Amino acid sequence: MFTHFLLLFFLFFSTVTLAQNTRISGKVTDKKGVPIPGVNVKIKGSSAGSATDADGIYSLNASRGGSSLVFSFVGYTSKEVPINGRTTIDVQLDEETTSLNEVVVVGYGTQQKKDLTGAVSVVKAADIQKRQATTVAEAMQGLATGVNIRGGGQPGSEANILIRGLKNLSGTNPLYVIDGLISTANRDFNPNDIESIQILKDASAAAIYGSRAANGVIIITTKKGKEGPMRIDFSGKSSLQTIPTYNLAGTDEFARLNNMAYDNAGVSRQKLDLTTNTDWQKEAFRTGSVNDYNLTFSGGSKDGSYLVSANYFGNKGTVISTKFDRYSLRVNTSGTKGIFRIGENIAISNSRSDEMSGNPIIDVVRLLPTIPVYNKANPGGYGYGDEAKARTFGTNPVAIADLEDRTNENLRIRGNLFSELQFLPYLKYRLNLGYETSSDHYSYLRKQGNWTLNQAFDPAIANENRATSSTQLIENTLSFNKVFKKHSLNIVAGQSYQKDEYAQINGTKRNLLVNPTGGYFNVLDQGNEPQTGGFKTRSDLISYFGRFEYNYDDRYLLNGVVRRDGTSRFGFGNQWGSYPSVSGAWKISNEKFFNSSWINDLKVRASYGTLGSSNIGPYDYIPLVNTFSTIAMGRDQHIESGATQVQLANTNLHWEKLIQQNYGFDASFLNHKLSLTAEYFIARTEDVLFGFPIAMTTGNDGGNPRVNGITLGNKGFEFTATYREDAGDFKYYATANLTTLNNNVISLGYNRNNTYVGNTVTQVGQPVGMWYVLQTDGIFQNADEVNSYKNAKGVTIQPNAKPGDIRFKDNNGDGQITNSDKVVVGSPWPNYEIGLNLGASYKGFDFSMNWFGAFGATVFNGPRSVMDRFDDNSNYRAGIQPWTPDNPNTNVPRAYYGTTLNSRGDTDRWLENGSFMRLKFVSIAYNIPKAIVNKIGFANAQISVSGQNLLTFTKYTGLDPEFLNASIFEKGYDYGAFPNVRMYSMGLQFGF
Repeated sequence: MFTHFLLLFFLFFSTVTLAQNTRISGKVTDKKGVPIPGVNVKIKGSSAGSATDADGIYSLNASRGGSSLVFSFVGYTSKEVPINGRTTIDVQLDEETTSLNEVVVVGYGTQQKKDLTGAVSVVKAADIQKRQATTVAEAMQGLATGVNIRGGGQPGSEANILIRGLKNLSGTNPLYVIDGLISTANRDFNPNDIESIQILKDASAAAIYGSRAANGVIIITTKKGKEGPMRIDFSGKSSLQTIPTYNLAGTDEFARLNNMAYDNAGVSRQKLDLTTNTDWQKEAFRTGSVNDYNLTFSGGSKDGSYLVSANYFGNKGTVISTKFDRYSLRVNTSGTKGIFRIGENIAISNSRSDEMSGNPIIDVVRLLPTIPVYNKANPGGYGYGDEAKARTFGTNPVAIADLEDRTNENLRIRGNLFSELQFLPYLKYRLNLGYETSSDHYSYLRKQGNWTLNQAFDPAIANENRATSSTQLIENTLSFNKVFKKHSLNIVAGQSYQKDEYAQINGTKRNLLVNPTGGYFNVLDQGNEPQTGGFKTRSDLISYFGRFEYNYDDRYLLNGVVRRDGTSRFGFGNQWGSYPSVSGAWKISNEKFFNSSWINDLKVRASYGTLGSSNIGPYDYIPLVNTFSTIAMGRDQHIESGATQVQLANTNLHWEKLIQQNYGFDASFLNHKLSLTAEYFIARTEDVLFGFPIAMTTGNDGGNPRVNGITLGNKGFEFTATYREDAGDFKYYATANLTTLNNNVISLGYNRNNTYVGNTVTQVGQPVGMWYVLQTDGIFQNADEVNSYKNAKGVTIQPNAKPGDIRFKDNNGDGQITNSDKVVVGSPWPNYEIGLNLGASYKGFDFSMNWFGAFGATVFNGPRSVMDRFDDNSNYRAGIQPWTPDNPNTNVPRAYYGTTLNSRGDTDRWLENGSFMRLKFVSIAYNIPKAIVNKIGFANAQISVSGQNLLTFTKYTGLDPEFLNASIFEKGYDYGAFPNVRMYSMGLQFGF
């Protein structure tokens, strides 16, 4: 009886146990369906768990009743999946894009980020595509360390990029490589086509591209089709733009200040038209708009893929009569058959820019509020300066916008055709044929009429400039990639040939005929006094290169590159240069002795390498001869043609040489939630190519001849930290980056110690373009202060000064204020730049925010040097308080017309702190639930609102501290540069 009871109890217990536990199994794969071994599978809230085998299969016991399984693996985002009574649960894990397992595109190949030995920054395409930008460069600002980017809000404008500081004096942008084609990512390139971006910053990373990589390399991979049925994606964004404005005086305030300046100078006042109160900023500026629409078709199978994308980008500028339109089409396809693979990437774009005439940023200041916009008494019917009523040579921006039409249209076709042969699993040959052609058409129409005082009469003029350019690229590469037990070896060897051709013709006609229906006959078969011109250039570059990557036991990494380039831009004997680099890394965290529960990865690395540069024109090594010269000879004074050498040249021009060192580490902590990267670099550029100024008495009359002479140095520190939390419904991340940079001139060559440009000096031992001006020392308050301001010998330094005038420092002590008293007072280069990128998501909501700041630069406020001068007739800042006996507590000297005593432009009065911190981008997006979008046949849909340049914290009093000046020697001079505009956007994305 007892035995039967035990048997019944055992059966009951077993039944209950089976009811409470079940065996769950499944397979874990990545997005492509590839099994992932070693994935940790745990029951939520329990220590019980398992791991996937080599085929991605797992199996474990789990209780019923709604428990969840948690899947986690290094390099992938953790995922929690409810059991819901199931016994088979297959899971697909998403790659963690910020982890060290990320695949990075490098020259002629790829590497995992954890295996990099050089300095490479990765910029997410999604971060770029969130922003509303004309160019890729403009959208990258603040997203990568060591990359200085300056742009502006003018339609069709392009940004300037410096990677790791100033390496030469040519201002050349980095090399762009788009799908293997050497190209540019300028305003005719659609940023929405981008799949990934890598920035190669040091010599070891960029050396595979040789002489073209001295300014860094930006590798762009465009989107490709993925396996599956056709997918259609649409994205659209509409934006409004507003331009920052000055706070300027109206007619009443202007008249009071202007009369004060004339009275102090003892000059008869102007007969100002006090009945007019023109706000020139309202006349010249407007609310701009941007419309950006993208449509993509993509799909594929295991053997091939395709992607077709179309884009329209239209920007109505914030300045009247400015606009930019771009239409683009891209087709990317590829297919595989056995060991053979073939594919192509083709992009066609047509862009048209209605360009700005004059500089309205300064024009609105130079013109007086007492001048009307229109005046029938003037040629053309516009108002401008008047000798009796408004003595100014300011330009009427409304008039010049109407009377000058400038358009620039560009049709560009670029792409590459590639084929691959996989001879063996570890041996592959690739042929890459690239071609790019561009047709440019610039047209200019000058109508009859004036826009400024005392303007000479000009007839109606038409000018056209047409140019074509082409780039042909042929590359052959052979790659070997094989693992031998603990040894991994990757070798690439290749050859490249590139030919660049450019041709231009131009023509001008004057005295155009008026069209009875309005306007002019502006084609070049009209008018008279024809002028024509044109030229053609060609340059060739042939290269041989090789790289090896060695990895021992995933602990010790060694990378070596050598490239030999030959260019036609130099003369015989100087055309070839060889540039090697070497780098290595040690993965400390993979050593047996390393045992840390909170440090997941730790790698140190170092590199040393050289690069060359040939950033000069195709024929700068050849003297220039003018064949238009003529001479009258003989008794009959008949004309004989001749030729004259007008530009001297250095036939011994040779390669610039850039030598770089880089030391860094990469680390991740706290189960890969926190990642850190730090770099220290040293760069030295020798034999810098630049235009050396020489006197015209030498016979040189065609520009400064190029020479190799200057040596530049750069060193700096880069730091990036990212913290990411992906568990639960609330996910967030924060990335901060910091860049410090110190550039200096090591040698100017030719026994020179300094060179002066404007208010700057470039001298040995200091950064390029330091501010070199007179120093001010307050304002004289009375005559006693004037008389007592003496040097050591008792000489009165400024005997002609009056109370209210500026006191200048007599730095050399000679008792007078001259150019010899100028000193270096500041640097235009920021001490450091920072970027802060924040993001969060909760269920269907996504939030992102980007900040960018630069600190320590001293900048020259050009517009303020116009508004605050009082010696001529420009408008003034509203509320300005010049010195008077009744108002001595001010830093503005007395208003005085007709003399530069207090308004000279070479003083520190116009220098300001250019530091700033700016909210570059903020966005809130909502992903519409799938239950809703599926009902209308969509796979996904998102709506978003965003803003750009909404907040700026700065002490700079100009329109924008983040301005662009293309002059290397005057980087910190705000000449009235076009400011970055505020932008408010709404977006919609959906796919099906």
